[in-house]
Amino acid sequence: MKRIIFIIFVMVIVFAGCSNVNNDLNLEKGENIEKSEYKKISAEEAKKIIEEEDVVILDVRTGEEYNVGHIKDSVLLPVTEIPDKVKNIIPDKETKILVYCRSGNRSATASKTLLDMGYKNVMDFGGINSWPYDIVK
Repeated sequence: MKRIIFIIFVMVIVFAGCSNVNNDLNLEKGENIEKSEYKKISAEEAKKIIEEEDVVILDVRTGEEYNVGHIKDSVLLPVTEIPDKVKNIIPDKETKILVYCRSGNRSATASKTLLDMGYKNVMDFGGINSWPYDIVK
């Protein structure tokens, strides 16, 4: 019985120590690693935020899809280009970002990528297919 308790104790210490390794490395670099949670909102909520607040509306579809029709004032940044280009387009990680795509799959992926990169105010409002408001053609 003492042996089992000892093994459990050792495992707890090992896992607790490992979980702080990345935190310590990032803190040494002066980075704040606090990660925000994924937020899914409705088109109606997104519309209200767009009308009332200063936000970046991020379209993560392809250029061809964007040219067919997009939400007014949206910025095109295909989901595959986010890791390489988002810092130039949205340098402030506190910026409120509303993300959409065609059906909602890429916007979820893009939102989670942005959160993983340290962006704090990211909201996914799904696809333009369910956007009941005007679009630019």
